[in-house]
Amino acid sequence: MNRILIAEDNPRISSFVEKGLKANGFTTSVVTDGISAVDYASTGEFDLVILDLGLPGRDGFSVLAGLRAGGVSTPVIILTARDSLADTVNGLESGADDYMTKPFRFEELLARVRLRLRGPERAAEVTVLHRGELSLDLRTRRVRVGERTVDLTAREFVLLELFLRHPDQVLSREQILSHVWGYDFDPGSNVVDVYVRSVRKKIGADRIGTVRGMGYRLVGAG
Repeated sequence: MNRILIAEDNPRISSFVEKGLKANGFTTSVVTDGISAVDYASTGEFDLVILDLGLPGRDGFSVLAGLRAGGVSTPVIILTARDSLADTVNGLESGADDYMTKPFRFEELLARVRLRLRGPERAAEVTVLHRGELSLDLRTRRVRVGERTVDLTAREFVLLELFLRHPDQVLSREQILSHVWGYDFDPGSNVVDVYVRSVRKKIGADRIGTVRGMGYRLVGAG
């Protein structure tokens, strides 16, 4: 099981990222300052670091420089609100393996985490998700129901991908909101219900079931 260090001083964001990673089978630890980030990441106990640049004590650039100077080769994904080209180039040239800006969608972060953890000996990752006659191709972004091609919006595609990655599992509205719309979501919104109805119309109403009082789940193999 991969261990991931989250270096983030915003408790809302760190909690959101940690819950999402744990739900996908990762073990996580959270630190809220740059000095602790260097100490923890230097132990060799982590397989990847998610690093904010605006940390107290030592900023993310200083943390990254300290790790690389100390011979720590653990993959680092910078996750920051700083979106300038200069910061992006500086982060990558300083030894970061990836650079993501806030606000962000968790599914994109998860994809980048999986990419950085993929070793050369690891089998090729699944690129087509199936459920009966329903298929979703992650590379071509194409969805098919039997011989019929279905056109989905970008958000509908991410929603359906979430269901296909968790078949038969009941997903609450809050889980769906956090995965598809990101950490800055409105828990009182009915946007999930609206999008589920839209996807149902396109792939078949019987493929996404409602679990009263709990949420939705992908059902049916036909």
